[in-house]
Amino acid sequence: MTDPIDEQLPGADLIRTGLDDVRHGRESIEALLVLIGAPRLRRIGIDVPERAIARPEHRLYELLARSDGDSAHGRYNALIRRLVSFERAAECVRR
Repeated sequence: MTDPIDEQLPGADLIRTGLDDVRHGRESIEALLVLIGAPRLRRIGIDVPERAIARPEHRLYELLARSDGDSAHGRYNALIRRLVSFERAAECVRR
């Protein structure tokens, strides 16, 4: 599979960083976001490596709660919106 990440797509910076982190075994906010979106990202044609992290959604929230406290919920939702925005835009470009 290719790695068709158009840098002009919304959230491309997060996805690119997340893919790099997943490939290097780093558990970062961006890596967890990519793992959450992995099934759809793979369908789009992005090569997301297999990485076994149980419930990446919960893990992401835990990481955010540690660093952001009370604002973790809002930040989590904003990150998920950026992921979905990237996925939708990438699907449109792919057509």
